[in-house]
Amino acid sequence: MAALGGDGLRLLSVSRPERQAESAALGGPGPGLCCWVSVFSCLSLACSYVGSLYVWKSELPRDHPAVIKRRFTSVLVVSSLSPLCVLLWRELTGIQPGTSLLTLMGFRLEGIFPAALLPLLLTMILFLGPLMQLSMDCPCDLADGLKVVLAPRSWARCLTDMRWLRNQVIAPLTEELVFRACMLPMLAPCTGLGPAVFTCPLFFGVAHFHHIFEQLRFRQSSVGSIFLSAAFQFSYTAVFGAYTAFLFIRTGHLIGPVLCHSFCNYMGFPAVCAALEHPQRRPLLAGYALGVGLFLLLLQPLTDPKLYGSLPLCVLLERAGDSEAPLCS
Repeated sequence: MAALGGDGLRLLSVSRPERQAESAALGGPGPGLCCWVSVFSCLSLACSYVGSLYVWKSELPRDHPAVIKRRFTSVLVVSSLSPLCVLLWRELTGIQPGTSLLTLMGFRLEGIFPAALLPLLLTMILFLGPLMQLSMDCPCDLADGLKVVLAPRSWARCLTDMRWLRNQVIAPLTEELVFRACMLPMLAPCTGLGPAVFTCPLFFGVAHFHHIFEQLRFRQSSVGSIFLSAAFQFSYTAVFGAYTAFLFIRTGHLIGPVLCHSFCNYMGFPAVCAALEHPQRRPLLAGYALGVGLFLLLLQPLTDPKLYGSLPLCVLLERAGDSEAPLCS
């Protein structure tokens, strides 16, 4: 059986007799069917997730608390049922991961502390410039800021704010569960880990196009501006999706991508234009450059699989004959 990663359709090729035992262990029906089932399963998950947002008919905008509460219900139901799609995929393809479904989806205790802390630290390093910018523009000093962050009353206000719950809790958790924890195990045996990092985010990026309909419905801007904004959003959500997919594969945990997703939702897209016009432009731009440089330097060391124990997706591909997947070492 040919190695994964180059040609995604070579997974279950059994042209050489010595690979037939491995293929039998996987129990796969053939490379073409495996990939079609994987892609269709991922597409179904993406459509179900987005469709669940529109089962409630309402004339109110998406940021209205009543709309957010209803969408919480439907998206949580779809996300809770999404592992069933992975189970169905396993039955249809006959692929046996060699580990439990929850472990394959990143729910495991081994290496959980570094998996929670190191990816978040890496992401904060990338956002060094925006964090400096936020600090410079904040009217309060560090001590006052920490008091606000640590105050129980502040957290109580956050937990009753529907937009905060959506952006910081529900969206990161459900989107990473559906678009990373469920989709990557289904795509990886078809494409290999490397291509899966860039294929999976396409579903994630396209899923954000539904905002176009709401913006057109409420005439929030011109048609050209709306579509330009949607194209930009697709681009950066796809890039972000590739990053969290990389984190999921390299750590074997879901918690890191969820925390990074929540942090990035809080920070928003870096205000580069504002930084260029900032009174303290030079140190700020130096912070931007330093953050990106340190991020690239630390990306591999802080996501070294040795820090997180055995990686479920790597175990899955080893059973498929790809013992030299680059992302696994």
